[in-house]
Amino acid sequence: MSEFLRGVGRMVTADRVIDARGSFCPGPLMEMIRAIKTAEVGQVVEVLTSDSGSRTDIPKWAEKAGQELVEVVSRDGGDAILVRKVK
Repeated sequence: MSEFLRGVGRMVTADRVIDARGSFCPGPLMEMIRAIKTAEVGQVVEVLTSDSGSRTDIPKWAEKAGQELVEVVSRDGGDAILVRKVK
């Protein structure tokens, strides 16, 4: 599990981490969608990706799907994108 500092002193822990580094569009997005479908409401899914398009694709999907984008963080030569299932 990964932990991220969100806002002032608020730590967010991913319940599930998917390593999609090396996968290209739409791979990381599809992995996020599958994980959110099986997650319980309130759980946070983190996708690690090296695909630069995921930085915009996953947040747009989260908004459209009514899920909460928690954080997009650049690290280890890629991005960690966290989404909380809200419905």
